[in-house]
Amino acid sequence: MAAQPAPAMPELNLRYTQIRAQSEALCEPLEIEDLCVQSMDDASPIKWHLAHTTWFFETFILKAYAPGYVPRDSQYESLFNSYYNGVGQPFPRSQRGDLSRPTVREVYAYRAAVDDAIADLLRSTDDEDMRARVELGLHHEQQHQELILTDLKHHFSMNPLAPVYRERPLVGQRPRPDPVFDAYEGGVVEVGNRTGFCFDNELPRHAVLLQPFRLADRLVTNGEFLEFIEDGGYQTANLWLSEGWAIVGAQSWANPKYWRQQDEEWFEFTLAGLIPLDRNAPLVHVSAHEAFAYAAWASARLPTEFEWEHAASEISPSQAPDNAFVESQLYHPTGSFDADCAELYGQVWQWTSSSYAPYPGYKTLPGTLGEYNGKFMSSQLVLRGGSVATPRAHMRTSYRNFFYAPDRWQFSGLRLAKDDT
Repeated sequence: MAAQPAPAMPELNLRYTQIRAQSEALCEPLEIEDLCVQSMDDASPIKWHLAHTTWFFETFILKAYAPGYVPRDSQYESLFNSYYNGVGQPFPRSQRGDLSRPTVREVYAYRAAVDDAIADLLRSTDDEDMRARVELGLHHEQQHQELILTDLKHHFSMNPLAPVYRERPLVGQRPRPDPVFDAYEGGVVEVGNRTGFCFDNELPRHAVLLQPFRLADRLVTNGEFLEFIEDGGYQTANLWLSEGWAIVGAQSWANPKYWRQQDEEWFEFTLAGLIPLDRNAPLVHVSAHEAFAYAAWASARLPTEFEWEHAASEISPSQAPDNAFVESQLYHPTGSFDADCAELYGQVWQWTSSSYAPYPGYKTLPGTLGEYNGKFMSSQLVLRGGSVATPRAHMRTSYRNFFYAPDRWQFSGLRLAKDDT
């Protein structure tokens, strides 16, 4: 759950208040109708995200540590359970958008009641395991803050009105020089979390052997990917993995998810509406299949997650520029020429070629919380680095995000790697 004990109570109480408030702040520009839509099975209504994160604190903290606590509504245990079979039968994910009740007002009242109970608990109890669970719950809430934005973007993108979440001036970048492939010697290196909070999938820290490799000093841009499109990338079977090529045909993929072509000009749907495609900005909303195909076309490859972590190990997310994370309120990658950061953190989640698998000696959390990560270690790939939808304080070098190869509604992009032989 955490590599080190959770913060002291006053600090933890403040962080709890701030992070919970941030979830609601993300909803301020929205109408009630916006909070209730489920635009696809992989997404959830924003109302559900607000309720589920609250259910997490109620289920795993208040029920366990607050004597005499009575749940707000016994039916919430099923309605807002995501996948914890040890708690009970979750309500079907694909039907979350069918729930007009509880209302948005009732969900906010649920949040307020649980927040009050957590505040009382933090004032009256100094149990280390309880504090560690609260810390886990806060990072869980930050994960759902990112999902609020990604799911909202998918929902808005389906609307021909191209709704605007927040007006934002997106300043275009100057043309970028060709990427430089920095050389790394390889050898035996340590990976995994060193200190502070982490999820169980980041442990234990262990040694891996890397062969010499080269890693691009920046992310792939829209303009570079457009060259791939214009060169017939989506029509060239030998660039694609078999599953990816089948999806290209079945779903008629011809460009990244939110690109639109109008009168031979390219546009991109963003949370600031439909904007002209900035060819110098980092590419975003591509699947792992598109990332693999582009890398093959560019005579390169995707890095492994351990190559990425080794390259990023001397840099902190705190060094990333102001436009890298969600605090910028840009909600769209604009890139950075900061050579010291090399866009390793923020902007877009970076696909790696690594399967999402347990580290040697991995142990799940005890009890039902053991369902948090471990049971998803199958058929997914690891992404690294965070995005413009990620809270800066949520990111760390060892963080392992994971999605299925066809997924592209997340803020996912790529950087290239090469063998150095």
